[in-house]
Amino acid sequence: MQFENSLAFAQKLDKEDPLASYRGQFHYPQVNHKDVIYFTGNSLGLQPKNVKDYIDNVMKDWAEMAVEGHFYADKPWWDYHERLAAPLAKVVGAKKEEVTVMNTLTVNLHLLLVSFYRPTKKRFKILCEEKAFPSDQYMLQSQVRFHGLNPEEAIVEVKKRDGEHHWRTEDIVSKIKELDDGLALVLIGGVNYYNGQVFDMGTITASAKGVGAFVGWDLAHAAGNIELDLHNWDVDFAAWCSYKYMNSGPGNASGVFIHERHLNRKDIPRFEGWWGTKKETRFLMKPEFEPMENADAWQLSNAPILAVAPYLASLALFEEVGMPALLKKQKLLTAYLEFILNEVDKQVESTFEIITPKERGCQLSVFLHGQGKSLFDYLMKNGVITDWREPNVIRLAPAPFYCSFEDMYRFGEVLKAGIQSK
Repeated sequence: MQFENSLAFAQKLDKEDPLASYRGQFHYPQVNHKDVIYFTGNSLGLQPKNVKDYIDNVMKDWAEMAVEGHFYADKPWWDYHERLAAPLAKVVGAKKEEVTVMNTLTVNLHLLLVSFYRPTKKRFKILCEEKAFPSDQYMLQSQVRFHGLNPEEAIVEVKKRDGEHHWRTEDIVSKIKELDDGLALVLIGGVNYYNGQVFDMGTITASAKGVGAFVGWDLAHAAGNIELDLHNWDVDFAAWCSYKYMNSGPGNASGVFIHERHLNRKDIPRFEGWWGTKKETRFLMKPEFEPMENADAWQLSNAPILAVAPYLASLALFEEVGMPALLKKQKLLTAYLEFILNEVDKQVESTFEIITPKERGCQLSVFLHGQGKSLFDYLMKNGVITDWREPNVIRLAPAPFYCSFEDMYRFGEVLKAGIQSK
């Protein structure tokens, strides 16, 4: 498509957008009495308007039924979380039985490593990307120390090449082959939080499986953002938060994927709890653990219903729209944002460098050469909610559910004015 940097063209794209009406199904913060231009869905998604009804229903059932709500609520609480599995499976490319919702992201990664990091004297290495998200780094280091190993010896980081801003798949595959039967686990962020790069998860997974390693993915920036095919990629496990592109609210529950070959097994190492036992016998209070036949076997406690309800509300929108439609708009919207950035770059003295490669979701990370944090402050004061990362990078994530093409145009105008006002 031949883009134009004009309000009329942006409005034309919005008029042709089949998802344009969904913008009205989200709440927007206000700056200067106007809806903001919201670029931080990669940190916290906007609140869907249907969330209140879902939470109100739980509160009503609690008020009117108290404990009986576990079985007689409109959506009984004892199996409430199960309603999320089928729609989530479509989002991440899984079978329904391979998906569950529980805890929060880093908690789940720790629990999953109980099952999938089994170091031996020879096979104990963990491969991750250089400068992974700090929580992943802390998690891996503490897991390694828990097993009596030295993180400096056990954790191997794949680095970017000198002068480059993204990782090359061939470098990751080469390192996997080099580690060979010393590699116990590959755990990488499927979409890098800093530069927005989407890793070639299928190729990397196949390579690691070829040397006998387990493979897991942190999909915090991937779930609801990019096309995923976890089952067919043969991934062992994955986990993701729900509050970024999936719009479930701050710090909310985490999704988990466990490949079907690991399900319905009593011999797998796993921390276990009451809610992972078979539903049919759970309330018999038997002393022996009988695992659920699906990913729910990794559940520990009963679900926090008031937290899970907003996730179910958001998933209703994902079900209604479908990932293919979201991905189609995402690609066009991000391409238009890139075009706007390049057009503004021609009109100002500063130089923009997009460090996100073409393998991307909806995030563009942009070096603002010659600019400082004062430009970020200007954007925020003028209704553009974005994210600043040192030394001079802004992260822009135009989520297709609620960002418009007009937003992209108006952002360009604010950005240009901010630079020229210095």
